[in-house]
Amino acid sequence: MSRETPAAALLPSEVPVRFLAEDGTRVDEHGGYSEPPSGRLVEAYRLMVLGRRFDAQATALTKQGRLAVYPSSAGQEACQVASALALTDADWLFPTYRDSVALVARGLEPGEILTLLRGDAHCGYDPAKTRVAPQCTPLATQTLHAAGLAHAMQRRGEDSVAFALIGDGATSEGDFHEALNFAAVFKAPVVFFVQNNGFAISVPFEKQSAAPALAYKGVGYGVRSEQVDGNDAVAVLSVLDDAVAHARSGRGPVLVEAHTYRIDAHTNADDATRYRDQAEVEKWRAADPVRRLETYLTTEDLLSANDIERFRAEAETFAAGVRDTLNADVAPDPMSLFEHVYAVPTRQLAAQRALVTAELEAR
Repeated sequence: MSRETPAAALLPSEVPVRFLAEDGTRVDEHGGYSEPPSGRLVEAYRLMVLGRRFDAQATALTKQGRLAVYPSSAGQEACQVASALALTDADWLFPTYRDSVALVARGLEPGEILTLLRGDAHCGYDPAKTRVAPQCTPLATQTLHAAGLAHAMQRRGEDSVAFALIGDGATSEGDFHEALNFAAVFKAPVVFFVQNNGFAISVPFEKQSAAPALAYKGVGYGVRSEQVDGNDAVAVLSVLDDAVAHARSGRGPVLVEAHTYRIDAHTNADDATRYRDQAEVEKWRAADPVRRLETYLTTEDLLSANDIERFRAEAETFAAGVRDTLNADVAPDPMSLFEHVYAVPTRQLAAQRALVTAELEAR
């Protein structure tokens, strides 16, 4: 919001922006940000319910062997859904491997989203059509992609924003710092959204950064920064709306840090009990973003019991569709081995393709 000096204008709020306390009651800690319209908050709640059920279903499918791996975002639904709602269809989303729920909220097909995590292909959807980049596994590389694409759209005169989702561990990577510097110098229309869930796999936040908050890392590059309660959907949506509007207006990039928590393990291959106490997990369960928003909306008579049941039923139907899709065996096309390797196939690749084609035709 408004600050007095150029340097002060870059600084995040001293405490994370929030509209709602952990119990869902209204608090005045929003620093002048505007509360989103009630209709958007109800839609955010619907998508958070849907996303949580999707997340639980994907986790179950991993245990059944239908997915190779699944990084859960349970507890981070407010961040996931607000990321999608803050964007227009013309904007680009750059997700990580943990951001499947954001893709669900964006409207992508669950079978296409889970193609990567099933191990069938690097990406199951069309990035150009959906304006969603492939989910990124290497830490922070997507920040450079987002900054570069944002600059390209800017040069073309497009009214679009790039939005990069990253975790707290990615802020320790060189790519993150290069992306912030590039974006700031060229005033690229990009938002960097850090979901600080407390752990970079097993490394707690205090072991990877001495900064009072990761949001302060933007100041050194001339990037406007903010921090927000990542479990308060009202606050996250408000702050992200403002950040996207700032970037779209040509005033440069924004770095937003959301303070949230990863309720489940890093992935199904991780044993989180080796590096954190269950008491800590239960403490964060009390700040559950879905329940917090539900309490607020019902208290304000914006959400009825019938609405809640309807959204839960929709989520169950959605989960059933995910099960049906993932339980169907995929018939891989052997010729897909040769696709997306080179823009212009080499002679060796063409020869290999011809050899496989001949072998298949001879069967």
